[in-house]
Amino acid sequence: MSTPIRMCISCKMKIPQKDLIRLQCIDGKIIHYIGMGRSFYLCQTCIGNKDKKLVKSLSAKCRKKIDISDLESVI
Repeated sequence: MSTPIRMCISCKMKIPQKDLIRLQCIDGKIIHYIGMGRSFYLCQTCIGNKDKKLVKSLSAKCRKKIDISDLESVI
């Protein structure tokens, strides 16, 4: 049985799913995936870096300007 591979939305690296954090955006807020709706994955490296590329990727997913403090409250 093969391990599912997913892609981090920030760095675009393909990583085993178990090594990524699955999040989703509801009403412009980032939350952990609740089992319904669209979601996205972030790797630990991108979360630790907190660079402009991460903020841009999250803002595109949520269709709203995201502040890095919004992500810190989730993780």
